Amino acid sequence: MANDITKPVQGVPPTMHAARAVADLYHSYFTGLILTLVSRRSGADAARWVHAVFRHQHHEKFLSSFDKLGLTGMPHAVACAAYHYLSNSIGGVSVEFMKESDRKAWVRFVPPRWIYPGATICGVPSEVSRAFLTGWYAQNGLSLKNPRLGFVCTAQTVDGQHGLAGYFLEHDRDLAPDERLVFRPGEMPPPFDADTAPRLPAADWTPERLARAYRNYAMEYVRSGLPRLMELFGETEGAHIGHLTGRLIGAQSYKEIAAAAGIVGDDEDSLARLMAWIAEGEGDTIEITRDGDAILAARTGWRLMRGIANPSPGVLDAWNGLIEGLAMVHNRFLIVDIVDRVDLGAPRTVWRIRRRPQGAIAIA
Repeated sequence: MANDITKPVQGVPPTMHAARAVADLYHSYFTGLILTLVSRRSGADAARWVHAVFRHQHHEKFLSSFDKLGLTGMPHAVACAAYHYLSNSIGGVSVEFMKESDRKAWVRFVPPRWIYPGATICGVPSEVSRAFLTGWYAQNGLSLKNPRLGFVCTAQTVDGQHGLAGYFLEHDRDLAPDERLVFRPGEMPPPFDADTAPRLPAADWTPERLARAYRNYAMEYVRSGLPRLMELFGETEGAHIGHLTGRLIGAQSYKEIAAAAGIVGDDEDSLARLMAWIAEGEGDTIEITRDGDAILAARTGWRLMRGIANPSPGVLDAWNGLIEGLAMVHNRFLIVDIVDRVDLGAPRTVWRIRRRPQGAIAIA
């Protein structure tokens, strides 16, 4: 389950408390996107999307993170298992690492699974779990230019087994493409010993950096995921899936995130302050001004999509579902519209928050 975001974390400054709340919001959004695809389209489509997300992340993050995690120079099988152990632990994931030799090392993701909190795991088919592995784990040997390195999956949580588990193995020969990922259910990993597991370079990983990494871990899934929705399913359908999911997750998350932000009341100003608190947690800023009977909330920056050139309009439409979901629980009689969107060196998005005219009918 997600952390209790209403409680400050020791050693983390107030802005990082907001960052942890943001992380949990994006965590729920990513899980929701999987479930929306499964339920509104198909398990096969959800698996296609998950594969594309993890393939994209693998290209962006895998090799570039080796030095940061202190893995350079390790035997490849050990480095891969250590990578997944450390990088996922930073995100708050319960994971184990077990080295058998320089050529064989295990990783096990322990229930409750971070990516499927609570009962959500019951809605995830096996093919979606396999897509994580085809999108990333099967690619490690290729990225390391080691054609002998593969991954053997021995258990999947969604199949009712003890977790997602398996081992990286460097074989005595080059592997064919269909041998880079194989399934051998039933093989049991050795016991986990935290004292022998790899550790992050302590001097480099301060509490504040860990808090930012915790936030970035969850945000990265959405950053990679929304553009892939547009690529796979088209702008209209991708935006619809993302927007619907955002409204559902925003509404479900409102009570907890508003409490964490200390929001009292349900007027326009308090909603703008909640939006500003969330933006601050992401690393952006919002300027709040009054415009007659309305409030304008002008956000400078969109950290979620930083580094992505010209994200499509559908990505913004999808993401804005989160804001709409939060707003409709904050006060269902408020209207929140994007009235301006420009990019002059830094993205700037302006929302107008106003009260619905008396007697008006809401149209979603």
